[in-house]
Amino acid sequence: MGCISVCNTTEDTTDGSCTGIGCCEASIPTGLMRYSASVSIIDKELKNFSFNPCSYAFLIEENSFSFSSSYLKDFKNKGSGTVPAVVGWTIGYDSCDEAKKNPTSYVCGLNTVCIQGTTAPGYRCNCTQGYEGNPYLKSLTGGGCQDIDECKTDNQCTGPDTICTNTNGSYYCSCSQGYRSIFKNNGTFEYCLPLDQSKFYKIVIGACLSFSLLLVTCFWLYWAYRKRKHMKLKEELYKKNGGLFLDRLLKEREDDIESSTACGGDKKRRSIVTIYSEKELSKASNNYHESQILGQGGFGTVYKGSLSDGEVVAIKKTKVADTKQNEQFINELVVLSQINHRNVVQLLGCCLESNIPLLVYEFVTNGTLFEHLHECDNRDGSTIILWENRLRIAAEVAGSLAYLHAEAVIPIIHRDVKSSNILLDKDYKAKVADFGASRLIPTDQTQLSTLVQGTLGYLDPEYFQSGLLTEKSDVYSFGVLLAELLTGNKAVFSPGRLDQDRNLSSYFLTSVKAGRLFAILDSKLVQNDNEQISSVHGHQQIQQMAELAQKCLRMKTEKRPTMKEVAMVLHGLMRMTSAYGALDDEDIADNNSKEDAMVLLKSSESLCYTDSITTIGDSSRGILALETEGR
Repeated sequence: MGCISVCNTTEDTTDGSCTGIGCCEASIPTGLMRYSASVSIIDKELKNFSFNPCSYAFLIEENSFSFSSSYLKDFKNKGSGTVPAVVGWTIGYDSCDEAKKNPTSYVCGLNTVCIQGTTAPGYRCNCTQGYEGNPYLKSLTGGGCQDIDECKTDNQCTGPDTICTNTNGSYYCSCSQGYRSIFKNNGTFEYCLPLDQSKFYKIVIGACLSFSLLLVTCFWLYWAYRKRKHMKLKEELYKKNGGLFLDRLLKEREDDIESSTACGGDKKRRSIVTIYSEKELSKASNNYHESQILGQGGFGTVYKGSLSDGEVVAIKKTKVADTKQNEQFINELVVLSQINHRNVVQLLGCCLESNIPLLVYEFVTNGTLFEHLHECDNRDGSTIILWENRLRIAAEVAGSLAYLHAEAVIPIIHRDVKSSNILLDKDYKAKVADFGASRLIPTDQTQLSTLVQGTLGYLDPEYFQSGLLTEKSDVYSFGVLLAELLTGNKAVFSPGRLDQDRNLSSYFLTSVKAGRLFAILDSKLVQNDNEQISSVHGHQQIQQMAELAQKCLRMKTEKRPTMKEVAMVLHGLMRMTSAYGALDDEDIADNNSKEDAMVLLKSSESLCYTDSITTIGDSSRGILALETEGR
């Protein structure tokens, strides 16, 4: 802050004017913590002028200062001068709300109000209305804010038969027996008027009864109106969210179940979506309290809930409702409800009578794969970082995606495969979750043109460029997940790396191509399971998974394997682990036994491309059984 003052002669200045001729002023901003002033002469020759005897800068209260040449001469003659200033003081630097949080340092006493400082941080104290005294003394007997007895001072209880009653901080007026109070239009007491006693009691009793009857009638009418309005609103929301379409689909499903049961089908294998009430889900999640949040994402928030029967569920509350795609949402909801795969989070039901649809899933207890890979340094149960578990989780996820692509009633593309969407149960079994971005593939199509959605680092580059979504888009994302399981790195690195190594996929492919696969393995894996990964079969398994990840991460979709082929390779690697485990259990260490195990390993290398494989899909349990001819 600053200002400039100029003049040629003393006659240029005007007493009482400080507008830049001989005198200038600048405001001090509110909340300034420190202040210093300096004076500089712009024209060096001016300091020799006789009419320019001095230069001063000072802090002053504006209304108390009137500029004049004689004012400045007093400064020069006395050698120093004083100027009037106004000091506004406050206590501390905290706001009223912050100060009240610390009762030991909060200085306002009883019956006080805290006043926030306007020109500086801190606060002051005042007695509340109806009290007087020192607001900084907390003891009432020691001179703090005391109640003012308005009945002894100024009050409006004037006139005969008027009674003044003092209260803490206020007072009220009443009339002696046999009189009734008359009030002004603003509700304040005016005077007392005599009345007949019998008539008075009749009026009081009649008024009370009439008021009570009116109150009860109004209450019941309002309750009936609100209930009817609430029911109508729920009905409208149910229809808006696709409830009628859902009813029709459920009726068709029930007919299918009845016909299937009549023909000897298994009724338990066909699940029907449950319709929950908004009240039930709100109560289950404690009105969607923050303490119940399990996770948040781009499509909404997931809450933990406990239903009235004691079942613990996960309630997904989406951010917005797209009324243009309600029928597609309901159709997808019904299709997902038919999925009965042990490695897919089961959809239990929904609620359509709220502003936005709510989805209810089974509750999975052990967090996400992302948390165990990247945030589990202090997590109890670190067995998840062992190689055998990582291989099993990869196989389970691949099997579930293969089921969605090939075994579901209508093929489903997940479109957001990532470690944070892989849940782990109490036994660390994988469950694929979050179908908010998923899309159904019509049976007569192999690709869909959609708005590009997904997570950075997992997104298929060809899908990102063309907008054409295929099953191979999930394959690419799964390839990133395999690289994540091998390296322990996140899909997108923190800033600071080279552009070509900014994401995990390019870094992984570059490292493997350079023969540095075992140099980039997860350090936690090496530390905790070195013996397993250093063994012959462990070494080969890691190489096989890395090669599979490379194939999944190919830029062109047609060169990537299908999820069914990927699942077969991973299940083959798991069978190889079982074979080696059997050899260890029987203490077979001769060369012939090792060669037999290597034959099984080599057979897994061609599982993606062999024509001699029979795949048996069990939709109810999501199990892929593999048989190889001549091996």
